[in-house]
Amino acid sequence: MKVARILLQGEETFALVNSEGKMSTRDEIVKKTGLRLPHSLDEFVFGGSLQKMNDRTKDLTFAHEIGKLKILPPFTKSFKIICLAFNYSDQDSWVRFGKFPPREPVIYLKPHTSLVGPFDDIVCPKFVTQLDYEGELAFVIGKKCKDVSEKDSIDCVAGYFVMNDVSARDIQFIDKQYTRAKGFDTFGPCGPWLTTPDEVPDPHNLSIITKVNGEIRQNSSTSNMVLKVNKIIHSLSLVMTLEPGDIISTGTPSGTVLSLSSHLKYLQQGDIVEVEVGRLGRLRNRVVFS
Repeated sequence: MKVARILLQGEETFALVNSEGKMSTRDEIVKKTGLRLPHSLDEFVFGGSLQKMNDRTKDLTFAHEIGKLKILPPFTKSFKIICLAFNYSDQDSWVRFGKFPPREPVIYLKPHTSLVGPFDDIVCPKFVTQLDYEGELAFVIGKKCKDVSEKDSIDCVAGYFVMNDVSARDIQFIDKQYTRAKGFDTFGPCGPWLTTPDEVPDPHNLSIITKVNGEIRQNSSTSNMVLKVNKIIHSLSLVMTLEPGDIISTGTPSGTVLSLSSHLKYLQQGDIVEVEVGRLGRLRNRVVFS
């Protein structure tokens, strides 16, 4: 099942998305099924209502085209947004920065105010001179977990979506860490919707493709992840309690400007960045310097 957070007549609500990318809104679902559903996506996903829909989607009418409704980021009030670094075996950054394949997650936190929708602008201050993209697979935690085993950890995933962990490399080089460089407002395009685990039987067999103005920059697969989803959740839960709504972004493969800077330009005004992960959907964001 795919569920999107949308803006409809000035109010936030949600819609289910079918395989053709068409939507059925919350009010239409209630009218068709008679189910009592919350208005917010968070309550729908984490409050148990999502499970009620598993055998009812065949009755729905999907009439809304993607471009006709405003799609918001799936979640904006997450307690934690945890991002991984150095988590792809095809990254050459290990050599460049003297790193080695990690045995445990190398993480940093991203503020929830960085999140924007799948088709919103990436708005960057003009003082940033080296703006880069990072196409990634992200997932959201569906239930509270602490000290969870690797075997059981995958059951903590509520769903998967696409993330672009936008980065100001010039600031990253100055600070020697990631928080400020990746924490700007709008530096976290994500979505376009949440795909439930039953539609993602193997999260480690998804293509990751990032394009800039139609040119393929990243062309990899989640099979190249060093630490898999279950290992990531297990390791993080030994350190911190993971809660419903926590977002974890699993790192980016090779193909960023940072990794290929010898012949690629950093993002410029008006560039269009697209990120697609398997069948989870596609982000399409314009770069605006202000």
